[in-house]
Amino acid sequence: MPITARGSGSSMSGGALGSGLIIDLSLMKEITLDHSTGRVWCGPGALRGDIDRAAQAAALRFPVDPASGEFCTIGGMVATNASGAHTLKYGSTREWVTALDCVFADGSRATIRRGPQRSSDTDIPPLERFEHSLRARLLEDGAAARHAGVRKESSGYAVAEFAQTGDVVDLIISSEGTLALVVGVELELAPVVGATSSLRATFADLDQVASAATAVRELGASVCELLDASFLKIADAGGALPKFMRGAMAVLLIEVEADDEAGAALQMKGMKAALTECGALSVEQASLPAEERELWDLRHAASPIIAKDPVLKSVQLIEDAAVPPEQMSAYIRGVRAALARQRLDGVIFGHAGDAHVHVNPLIDVRDPDWRARLESLLNEVTNLVATLGGTLSGEHGDGRLRAPLLPRAWKQPGALDLFRAVKDVFDPANILNPGVKLALTGQQPLEAVKYDPKLEPLPVPALVALETVARDKAYATHRLSLLRPL
Repeated sequence: MPITARGSGSSMSGGALGSGLIIDLSLMKEITLDHSTGRVWCGPGALRGDIDRAAQAAALRFPVDPASGEFCTIGGMVATNASGAHTLKYGSTREWVTALDCVFADGSRATIRRGPQRSSDTDIPPLERFEHSLRARLLEDGAAARHAGVRKESSGYAVAEFAQTGDVVDLIISSEGTLALVVGVELELAPVVGATSSLRATFADLDQVASAATAVRELGASVCELLDASFLKIADAGGALPKFMRGAMAVLLIEVEADDEAGAALQMKGMKAALTECGALSVEQASLPAEERELWDLRHAASPIIAKDPVLKSVQLIEDAAVPPEQMSAYIRGVRAALARQRLDGVIFGHAGDAHVHVNPLIDVRDPDWRARLESLLNEVTNLVATLGGTLSGEHGDGRLRAPLLPRAWKQPGALDLFRAVKDVFDPANILNPGVKLALTGQQPLEAVKYDPKLEPLPVPALVALETVARDKAYATHRLSLLRPL
């Protein structure tokens, strides 16, 4: 019987949606902070926000901060190697995981740590098979299975990362529940930051945006976020866009961190000079906490406006590509052209410092050809990503959406063979989340789109519960607790 692990279910690519047995890990919320080591041990259902608050109480923090941080679980973050705005400076989830408590497909269990494994772990059949039949091969060939120049990667199995570290932990991270069930996570924590300062800059040209993002990354920015003209249009329609930004091709939101206010001011001076040199039309700085909050509120302005639209649905099917930084402007232009060819509006934004772009096409499912247009858009953008040397997933994982597309995006010789070998060693019966990472025979990317009016309706209690989740963003609420007694 297939087994799918589930946390908050907030992932966008279908990795938490499976047939067979769904194992809900969201109630395993324990958080234990070890002050002597600066590490925290968490259950897989612990929420990222709760972990960070526990760390903050000890003058520490968990710096990986996806936008879903208040409701995503650490188990889900490990499953997809989740990232966020501060990944530019602090890296993705992988960099902060020091140990994983894993239950494997045969029921065996082991806590896997970075560094040399304990001798007792050799009694675990999947680990024993890996050591004897695959470790040497991955160390020799795995380094080539990567998208050169891409700064964020959640697609495929992390064989290139394993080839660098030799740590099995790196294979489990981003494997989306296909190699093991993660039932415990140990994390390194970072010190709290002394001071921050933020600014936003407007641009009339995408090439200038790409140059500016590279410049501020090299100067040490902790965050560099992109709001494309499509995003600004939506924000303007909802009354959330300052007048001086109207007509801009793009906006960059930038943050710096320092030990104190003087250090932040010095860094910001360099940032402003670099942005001006790259052609920024305007640069607006915010230093006070209230001003910074107001500046960053714009980053989240479009989603509530879109959610209120009674007709258009935001369908996240091309929402996670990352390309080499020098290709970012070409990618955005290509996506704009693809949307136009399919007569679709869309919202483009993302993590400019990492050339990681989110795209949310807006669909009216009353149109008789909506599905054909979506399929054409997905095919066109997949080809665009492959041509530019990018990955289909920077932080959200492959899921059931992208697994059938991996042969088109992973052109590196032998990469898919290595992925299959990893799966076969850890889960030879293919019971852990089948159809994720490696597609099943005949599997298609867009099989069941939740907005499809032709889908069989859900039972009323389930429908009411899921409408509550969508309306209130109640992803952190245990699903079964939302079901009213019949």
